[in-house]
Amino acid sequence: MSASLASVSYIAAAILFILSLGGLSNPESSRRGNAYGMAGMAIAVLATVFGPQVSAAGIPWIIGAMLVGGSIGLYAARTVKMTQMPELVALMHSLVGLAAMLVGFASFIDPTSELAGAEKSIHEVEIYIGVFIGAITFSGSLIAFGKLSARIGGKPLLLPGRHWLNLAGLLAVGFFGWQFLQAESIAAGMLPLLVMTAIALLFGIHMVMAIGGADMPVVVSMLNSYSGWAAAATGFMLSNDLLIVTGALVGSSGAILSYIMCRAMNRNFISVIAGGFGSGAKKTAKKADGEPVGEVTAISAQETAELLKDAKNVVIVPGYGMAVAQAQHTVFEITRTLRERGVNVRFGIHPVAGRMPGHMNVLLAEAKVPYDIVMEMDEINEDFPDTDVSMVIGANDIVNPAAQEDPGSPIAGMPVLEVWKAKTSIVMKRSMASGYAGVDNPLFYKDNNRMLFGDAKKMLEEVLTALKA
Repeated sequence: MSASLASVSYIAAAILFILSLGGLSNPESSRRGNAYGMAGMAIAVLATVFGPQVSAAGIPWIIGAMLVGGSIGLYAARTVKMTQMPELVALMHSLVGLAAMLVGFASFIDPTSELAGAEKSIHEVEIYIGVFIGAITFSGSLIAFGKLSARIGGKPLLLPGRHWLNLAGLLAVGFFGWQFLQAESIAAGMLPLLVMTAIALLFGIHMVMAIGGADMPVVVSMLNSYSGWAAAATGFMLSNDLLIVTGALVGSSGAILSYIMCRAMNRNFISVIAGGFGSGAKKTAKKADGEPVGEVTAISAQETAELLKDAKNVVIVPGYGMAVAQAQHTVFEITRTLRERGVNVRFGIHPVAGRMPGHMNVLLAEAKVPYDIVMEMDEINEDFPDTDVSMVIGANDIVNPAAQEDPGSPIAGMPVLEVWKAKTSIVMKRSMASGYAGVDNPLFYKDNNRMLFGDAKKMLEEVLTALKA
């Protein structure tokens, strides 16, 4: 393939990637967006493998590596459950960071490089920054994977003087970067590069370990942005225009998504990175004398079914508990049964519900829930006063009225779904445990709230049976 044809292919792939991002912005067009992305990647891979930068002798090795990687990806796609998608995404981000690190070291020790003067210095800056971003992405994503898969606790690890440690690390990175640029040989430059890599790996671990469980959706989108910038840095190192464009697209879209997620939690990006959310004393719905504000009223599946039968407007708010129980298909059956009875059923989705952006939308789409009844928080909140039953399935922090009613709460000011404004709210939980943020929920004690305790899938199946009876 000629260089001009490869360039045209790269432009076509970049356009398809942009169309892919546009398609993924809406659930109804997400399938088309995925198709654009896959087509763009296929064109990009073929243009790279058969382009002028790859020799004929190297093609069999590349094809072999693609077969191995493709097989692993296919196996993961077939076996990973929908509840494991957040940790899978975090793991994939770590691979992008690892690739940026390896490419950086390979570019530095490349024996065929003939760069000199300013070109050599610029290339070394690209290598240093690329390895730095890649190392942070790699280690941070692995810690995020551990937290999302419950291999590491969700409680933030707050070291004494952690901000000073971060500052000292950044200063050390700058110092060794200067030494790296001053080195006159590969052997002399390797030591500062290795030291910086170690510091960056520790920085990534420390950064994500200090972030509380409630902020993990923001962390996932943030690491997505980091992986994009790592890919862009790799593109600079390899002089590959497509990698630069694609990395910039991923990095900027991830940064925008992180900003949107932070707004949805009434948090700023710096406070998320600083960590510590939910690590203080728990805020509980209690009076000054220590007595609970009201009593928790339990409800049975049969009683829940009766409330749903008598309702005209129902809003269902799914959370991570629904994902863990794999209850989305039963939720769809309940929705279909109620709609056949003439009940207006809709879903309220909070931007940070679940463990990654769009987690609930993906689960509901898998269960064939119609897109037109899945509403965003801003669209549904004003309708709760006219709602007969609001049903919360495994969500906690995103429906916590303390965000509006308790200025001292760690989640004060966070936009939440106002389910308590419905005539009756039903919360499905296994127990009275606090949510992922470690903050207790006064919703449970409200007079119009009912608690349906038990496994979400089992209880919903009982509700469905009662509805059909």
